[in-house]
Amino acid sequence: MADSPARKPQGRTPYEPPAQSVAGQIFDALLMLVLVVITLYLPLLLKLAGGGTTTRTVENPTWESLGQNAVMAAQWEKLDFTPEKAATIIGTRFDYAFNWGAMAFTALIIVGYFVFLFRTSDKQYRDVIAERFDGPPRP
Repeated sequence: MADSPARKPQGRTPYEPPAQSVAGQIFDALLMLVLVVITLYLPLLLKLAGGGTTTRTVENPTWESLGQNAVMAAQWEKLDFTPEKAATIIGTRFDYAFNWGAMAFTALIIVGYFVFLFRTSDKQYRDVIAERFDGPPRP
């Protein structure tokens, strides 16, 4: 004989999550939007991203001196670029410097978040199992 879905566990009242108002949902959505924007722009504002660029200048630039072959030069010319105008674009390179300290800090934040997530989820999972199967709650 199977258990009916409406069976109530003995000894504990089933968990009823609180209902959230529309204003609360809108506030939560706006808060998440603000947090995402802050997360994306904070590294730029703190000068932690975009290490900068280096520019190589070429006197009397030609397509060959800029490292462009005939096919590349033809594409530049289709876009109405001359070697002089394209030299600044071609000569500008991003600086891809790597900071091990920032990498370690980021890894620490991510690992810390997942430890918190798994511990909280484990506690909630055990509470639900205890509620469903009438076991004592775990500390």
